[in-house]
Amino acid sequence: MSDDMKIVFMGTPDFSVPCLKALIEDGNEIKGVFTQPDKPRGRRGNQLLPSPVKAFAQENDIKVYQPTTLRNGEAMEIIKELEPEMIVVVAYGKILPKEILDYPKYGCVNIHASLLPEYRGAAPIQQVLLDGRDKTGVTAMLMDVGLDTGDMLMRAETPVDENETIDELHDRLSQMGAELIVKVVHDAEKGLLVREKQDDSRSSYVGMLTKDMMKMDFSRPAKELHDLVRALSGTAFLDGKRVKIYRTLVRENKGEAGKILSLNPFIVACGEDSLEIIEIQPEGKKRMSAKDFANGLKNMGTKDLKFS
Repeated sequence: MSDDMKIVFMGTPDFSVPCLKALIEDGNEIKGVFTQPDKPRGRRGNQLLPSPVKAFAQENDIKVYQPTTLRNGEAMEIIKELEPEMIVVVAYGKILPKEILDYPKYGCVNIHASLLPEYRGAAPIQQVLLDGRDKTGVTAMLMDVGLDTGDMLMRAETPVDENETIDELHDRLSQMGAELIVKVVHDAEKGLLVREKQDDSRSSYVGMLTKDMMKMDFSRPAKELHDLVRALSGTAFLDGKRVKIYRTLVRENKGEAGKILSLNPFIVACGEDSLEIIEIQPEGKKRMSAKDFANGLKNMGTKDLKFS
């Protein structure tokens, strides 16, 4: 149990919630939560959806702030009123100006979902899977004005299974981040934190993800497409209709790229090896097992069916 560190928490998506939950359960005093403004939803966009962090903070009777900018001085005034000893930032989605970074006694600590200095930037979990890496982790970092360039405080490492999906890895890393931030708070109170500079020569940056990255080109090796599917899900066309592919396995079958080699199991040839499709969503329908999808194709025969 900590000695009630006074903390302002900044975060927005589901990934951030376990960290906030862990800090509350550890007995810290959460002075306030900053999160992104509510997002429009519904066909007309006339309903506003709170972020997962806002919803969780409200459930725990924590005051929520949703400034559109941190740079006009208003956010700084709020921070001064709240008097945090530490600001914890987890996937907040806004850049903190230097005056806020410099304010707390113990600084602004960010939980980043990679083993820094690799995979700085916006989508490290997806990029680790896209690259087929066999390990990743989370890093607690003392923030500075750069993008994920601050001194590292702690890291936690984990292996990545070759079939692990974005949802599975996301949830594991969010829990690892929660455990890490509690350790950081305890060591900060005891004066035990050790700062380690990042080796910029080993750094890499992840840009924003785009829908174009989801397109599956079956002339590529099956392993690359498998990694694409588990990172982003993939899109392709079959018989002129778009399908979305959610889960695959790499197989050794060979054939003309894009051709369906088997319906049960549902195997498609690639430029190298083949993919067994496990879960798929046809255009205009719900996500389903490839077995159910294949049942609908049986009358068509497979010799002329080809993914593009």
